[in-house]
Amino acid sequence: MILYGNSALCANGELCIGGWRASDLKEQFGTPLYVYDEDYIRTSIQSYHNAFAATGVDYALAYACKAFCTVAMCQLAREENAWLDVVSGGELHTALQAGVDPAFVYMHGNNKSPDELLYAIKAGIGMVVIDNFYEIELLAELLEQENATMDVLLRVSPGVDVHTHEFIATGRQDSKFGFDLYSGHVDLAIDRLAAFPRIQLLGVHSHIGSQIFDADGFRVAASRLASLAAHLGRRYGVWFRILNLGGGMGVRYTSDDSPIPVNRLVEGIVQAAAASFQEYGIPLPKLMMEPGRSIVAQAGTTLYTVGSRKEMPGVRTYVAVDGGMTDNPRLALYGAKYEACIANRANDPDVETVSIAGKCCESGDMLIWDVSLPKPVPGDILAVSCTGAYNYSMASNYNRVAKPAVVFVRGSEARLVVERETAADVCRLDRSLSGLTFTSRG
Repeated sequence: MILYGNSALCANGELCIGGWRASDLKEQFGTPLYVYDEDYIRTSIQSYHNAFAATGVDYALAYACKAFCTVAMCQLAREENAWLDVVSGGELHTALQAGVDPAFVYMHGNNKSPDELLYAIKAGIGMVVIDNFYEIELLAELLEQENATMDVLLRVSPGVDVHTHEFIATGRQDSKFGFDLYSGHVDLAIDRLAAFPRIQLLGVHSHIGSQIFDADGFRVAASRLASLAAHLGRRYGVWFRILNLGGGMGVRYTSDDSPIPVNRLVEGIVQAAAASFQEYGIPLPKLMMEPGRSIVAQAGTTLYTVGSRKEMPGVRTYVAVDGGMTDNPRLALYGAKYEACIANRANDPDVETVSIAGKCCESGDMLIWDVSLPKPVPGDILAVSCTGAYNYSMASNYNRVAKPAVVFVRGSEARLVVERETAADVCRLDRSLSGLTFTSRG
């Protein structure tokens, strides 16, 4: 298992995360446990700032909250001068609970509800990313109702089919997201927006996919959006002030993944965007990007306690842990791959290949297929690396399993930023039949 950030092997051969031994974390906070290296997150954000600053362009960085959204994470992102990109009323509420200035929050999503948009308007967020024609009319109606205005970006699907899992390739022409670049829908959207003076169009937003390991897709998207900018400027007198190229930058989950350094990725994107806008003789607008996974994925490690074992000679050996698809559904959803180690004896040699199973009543509840480890025994601590993105965010209560705690580690400090759920928490919103008040129709 690769060691990220401030992870290391202690003198006794045990895995240490941000200065904390895995066994001490287990003893103090229990398992399963999401552990985040706080300094690694901050360094990841700053690597984007440094890369953009080196190019000299006007830019803004946003953190994509969908990757990992808690009050503490929202606070940390703003402390590091990142906007917050939210996609639901719940994520917006989390940002506001964190005390984030709503002027540095924007919301996108393909089916924002009236209540979510109204919440965003009343909170005074910085921008809304408009995704479809229905939303134009809805937003205009709500703004009129509230006597308010809103800056917006228009989400455009630039038709870039990046090499990625089909479920997370969001920039293709056939996508549920945004206005298609080649159907004339963007022009129709501009026509509709012109009828609503309370909506101020600042530019466009695009997102071409996830786990992207080079700048090629961004280069193509930037070129197509520059062409769009020139067209809209000539036809409507609408000039982009913001070009948001989304996120999706890849990270290393296993040795099969080879992401390029952030500085090279950003340099390639900026050069491509600048060249494309220069080709059309129009100034480069402020660039925005919204990394999420690449900021938090490698900062996160999940700790489990090993339990039962099932050996099938010549077939497979299953080793079960006290978590599973309830805290990490990504293998079930995407076939995601991970690395792991026995954290309490990380220096021991690998002696067998096992598959890590979860505890849920589901055959597909697996965390890792075929990983080489020292022989796991009950009570061992299994550490799965690179679990900081889309693990906590996608956690569920399937089988009424309570969600794990989340801890930030930094130097000598370990801060509990999300408490572990209890069985009582899982049942908190349930109501007993004997105590219900019945409502009859008409």
